[in-house]
Amino acid sequence: MQFPTYRARRVREHEVLRHLVQETRLTRKDFILPLFVVPGHGVRQEIASLPGQSHLSVDQVVEEARQVADLGIPGVLLFGLPESKDAVGREAYSPSGMVQQAAQAIKKVAPRLLVVTDVCLCEYTDHGHCGVVEGERIINDLTLDLLCRTAVSHVEAGADVVAPSDMMDGRVGAIRQTLDAKGYTHVPIMAYAAKYASSFYGPFRDAVESTPQFGDRRSYQMDPANAREALREVLMDIEEGADIVMVKPALPYLDVIYRVRQSTDLPLAAYHVSGEFAMLKAAAQRGWLDEKSAMLEALLSIKRAGADIIITYAARDAVQWIRAAD
Repeated sequence: MQFPTYRARRVREHEVLRHLVQETRLTRKDFILPLFVVPGHGVRQEIASLPGQSHLSVDQVVEEARQVADLGIPGVLLFGLPESKDAVGREAYSPSGMVQQAAQAIKKVAPRLLVVTDVCLCEYTDHGHCGVVEGERIINDLTLDLLCRTAVSHVEAGADVVAPSDMMDGRVGAIRQTLDAKGYTHVPIMAYAAKYASSFYGPFRDAVESTPQFGDRRSYQMDPANAREALREVLMDIEEGADIVMVKPALPYLDVIYRVRQSTDLPLAAYHVSGEFAMLKAAAQRGWLDEKSAMLEALLSIKRAGADIIITYAARDAVQWIRAAD
């Protein structure tokens, strides 16, 4: 049999050569680790639906931040659980809120660690929605002021980047204008630009007790069927002043990550969400998958699709696996 001049297997035969010709590589600098801050002291309680992740009081978040910095992970994304919830999520923008306390404490012990804060109301409202509610309607424009107040309170506490995840129209522009007016022109906005009404958020909603008490979030989060709309959402956020755009979730939306990458030169983040992470952990615990290889393959696919930043609960393990391989 006559073989072609080119044989693809030639560069796969030797392990070192395979590494040299590898097109996409994961590094420790690719990741941001989400953390969940709760009231109390000395609290480190594992989240059952997110194996390996915990609810952490501020003192424990500080210890976690030290470890994250030592591992070389560039940053953390903070979510807070309040002492109490109400209709307008007052603890989201309280100077003494959990995220605010955690941001301030982290910057004292790990000043070079990037502190990104989630700007939303869903963890703080008693109805579980991301905005102000009238009847069973989420009122977009009334929500914007509360999101702006939340973003400012985070920055005043020491946040390096604010990340609005609510999907209200106009929120990036409103936050940008407010931050600029307060003198925070240097603070970047990482916009959850294409955030889908996904079924993969279940463990997260369990972790922050934010399941909607009525209806769902389909009136403001994106329809999973739509890809072209994602590009419109991204463009809107860029026009309003976003510095980094995000696609969430990641694995079911790799095509969207790729399309966004082709449409903008802005830094692109992707959120490897709780359900994606938990599925792999559950399969590994049952012996159906090798956790290390499956998790790294999943994360690699996100970067290959075009993401510059990967937000993932697997950040700690991924960095240690990458180091061991090197």
